[in-house]
This record gives sequence, C-alpha cells and structure tokens, in this order.
Amino acid sequence: MKVIILCGGKGQRMQSGQDYPKPMAQVHGKPLIYHIMKNYLKYGFKDFILPLGYKGNVIRQYFIDYELNNCHIVKEAPSNKISVLGDCDNFKITMIDTGIDTMTGGRVRRVSKYIDGDTFMVTYGDGLSDININKLLEFHKEKGKIATLTGIMKKSQYGVLKIEDDIAKSFNEKSAEDGIINGGFFVFNTKFLDFLGDDDSCILEQEPLNALIEDGELAVYMHDGLWISVDTQKDLETANKVWGDSYDI
Repeated sequence: MKVIILCGGKGQRMQSGQDYPKPMAQVHGKPLIYHIMKNYLKYGFKDFILPLGYKGNVIRQYFIDYELNNCHIVKEAPSNKISVLGDCDNFKITMIDTGIDTMTGGRVRRVSKYIDGDTFMVTYGDGLSDININKLLEFHKEKGKIATLTGIMKKSQYGVLKIEDDIAKSFNEKSAEDGIINGGFFVFNTKFLDFLGDDDSCILEQEPLNALIEDGELAVYMHDGLWISVDTQKDLETANKVWGDSYDI
C-alpha cells in the first residue's frame, strides 16, 4: 500500500538560522521524515510517495545518500566499491516534483497516478506520532467510509472536529476551543481522488474534507498516545525531549 508524505510546503527557520524543508528538521540527529517513515515501516508499510516542493532537492539528496548515512557499509579498496552490510531499511521511495506553490490537495492529485490498489495513506512530513498504523487501517476497513482521519484531543488554535459515532459531522478550520483536531495520518479509498480539485490550489483540509463530512464519508480514529506537530522552534525542542529511540525500530 502506498503512503504519501506531504513534504513540499515552505521551509521554516527553526534552528541555527538555516532554511530547510520542515521534514528535514532534526530530532535526535535524524530528520522528521526519517522518524515518520520508520513508524510506518514498523507496521510493514515501506512504499512511499514524496510530493516534493520547497527545497525538494534537499530531501531528494538525503534519500539518494540514505544508505551511506544510515546503514552499516563496507568500502572496498582499490575499487572504492561500497556495499551495505546486512539489512538496511527496505524502503521504496518515489519522489515527484509537485511545484513550489501547490497546496496539499493539489500535491495528492499530482501524484495520484503513482497510487495502485484501492486504498492509500497520507500524512504530513512535520508530524510525529506513535500511532499504531495497523489499528488505524483496521478501523478504516470496519467503518467502510471513503476516508479516515486521525483525531487528537487537544487545546489548540487548530481546526476542531465534531464527531458522532466515529463519523465527522463538522470541521471548524480555526477555533480557540478545546476539542478534537486533525492529527493527519489519513487512510483514503481511491474514490477520494474524485473530491480533489482540478488545479494546484486545492487544499486537502478544506473543500475535500468538508465534502466528505457532508456525505457522511469521513470516519475519525481517535489516538490518545504521543503526537507532536513541529511548527516552531519550541515544538522542535519538545520533540527532541519526548521522542525516544524506542519509537524507531
């Protein structure tokens, strides 16, 4: 099953004055996107699509050099042949340039031709969680809806969801109230692609999700474990404190 990681948004200056894509912000010496992918790999999902945008070359180069930077290797002289010692993360990574200014829904639409099967997953490249991906997928199948969104109970300025019997009833994009927010970690049937706009301005979290809610087709899987959205330097500092090595395999 394909996993799309949205990683094309504008970068943030979150540490050392360096400008880089947020998925490349470092947590324990590894980029956020590494930790996200390792959690999917823990549950057997290793086929990723990365819709690149802002400074996509930084993400692209990281994965081109992935084995050199993350695996045990053997270098032979005088040929300078390099080989991987033992098993290394068996990722399959499709990296597609989807434009600098393309919005989240537009990015999913642009990479849709690389999706196979009836179901795919989507998450953000700046969110860490210890979510059980298998339980999320089982929940999606049980509810039988077009889409499942992971809900987080949180005090927040984020949009707040109202749900009944695990089905979304409304979504207020900005709210000062406590409530259930969009934690990302989506599961979609390919029917969802019909809800995306025809241009790059489509925002996943606006018209498509609201249309699903109107049709009663958005299920909400509640996650009460670790969840961090890394938007600021303070968030990054928090992630480095609470994200332990035990969350990676």
